[in-house]
Amino acid sequence: MTSRDPDSLWRNRFILMNLAGIAGTAVALLGLAIWYSDLLVEGGSVAIGLPMALIGVAASFLAPKYLARRWRTPPEL
Repeated sequence: MTSRDPDSLWRNRFILMNLAGIAGTAVALLGLAIWYSDLLVEGGSVAIGLPMALIGVAASFLAPKYLARRWRTPPEL
């Protein structure tokens, strides 16, 4: 690993954690849009929208925690 400015490293990690939460929220909203609107199918599609919304909600909560645990110093087992 190259020696970089620690401030920029932590800033980039903070931005990535926030983007992971935002991406999960976007997937959840897209799933809700597919579920309740005529985006893909007339009358909405529960079979596609519901799992997509649940995966997005789970990702928006769990992805930042996973990244924080992965980058913890010193790593805990």
